[in-house]
Amino acid sequence: MSSEKIKLLQDMTDKTIVVAGAAGFVPGHLCEYYLKKKAKVIGLDNFITGTKENIDLLSKYPNFTFLECNIYEQLPSMEHLKIDYVFSMASPASPIDFAKIPIEIMRVNSEGTMNLLELAKNHHARFLEASTSEVYGDPEIHPQVEDYVGHVNPIGPRSCYDESKRYAEALTMSYHRKFGVETRIVRIFNTYGPRMRPNDGRVIPNFINQALEGKPLSIYGDGLQTRSFCYVDDLVRAIDYVMHSDDVTPFNIGNPDEYTMLDAAKFIKEALKSESDLAFHPLPQDDPKRRRPDIGKLQKVSDYRPEISFEEGLKRTTQFFREKLQ
Repeated sequence: MSSEKIKLLQDMTDKTIVVAGAAGFVPGHLCEYYLKKKAKVIGLDNFITGTKENIDLLSKYPNFTFLECNIYEQLPSMEHLKIDYVFSMASPASPIDFAKIPIEIMRVNSEGTMNLLELAKNHHARFLEASTSEVYGDPEIHPQVEDYVGHVNPIGPRSCYDESKRYAEALTMSYHRKFGVETRIVRIFNTYGPRMRPNDGRVIPNFINQALEGKPLSIYGDGLQTRSFCYVDDLVRAIDYVMHSDDVTPFNIGNPDEYTMLDAAKFIKEALKSESDLAFHPLPQDDPKRRRPDIGKLQKVSDYRPEISFEEGLKRTTQFFREKLQ
């Protein structure tokens, strides 16, 4: 790795970016981030979990183009374009999706990733695989560092996502080694913010929806399992840093501040001035007990620091959900 700090481009007028999964939560924010830097952004999605509402928002930018497609079947023809960056961010990532569309998740992370890697190879573009902290499984070390190889159940209810993302990382590195594709990998930890799916199934939208409706907040297990929550704007900046780094090996990205589920419930109740009770349920199989990123690797090569506190991020997120329900 270079000893110089990563330099981010502020004006990307001459750059063309392809973002797979553009109708989704994090990819939609990433598209807008680059659109504001004046890049030409081509969004791909088939709306299996993404929303047309997100695409409508992005379409207000004149430098945005949307192409509806299923990336594991066939990509639209882009032979005539000069493409600089390809972001592989199309995979559904919510626990509620693992039971509903496991085959689609495995195909988008295998065949879909390969199609995007072929696109990057043919256009001599830089490629970024949006992997996940789930590659660590229920980790045996804490916090998680990038050289930890994980503790994953290959046949469990989460395996369609965990294992297909591990495969996507292996495929990405194989394209780098065999074909010289300029590849990057990020392992995304828990992310939240405006434009999350209301029925996402993850803890933040679950708690917010339940609190807004005056229902008990669902706590699984004893509520002492932990997560590290990163506000989406901070996460997008981290992705940009990694895309412009010189290191092809994975980077953890997220916010290392760690909270129990009971902490998260308390903060959300306070943000919404809710008097909802807590309802305790059995812990799902293979649900990680502790999850916290070590982001020292990224911080050594960049000026990246999460800027939005959990309390402030929750205020912004709960306001979005409140307005959406009105």
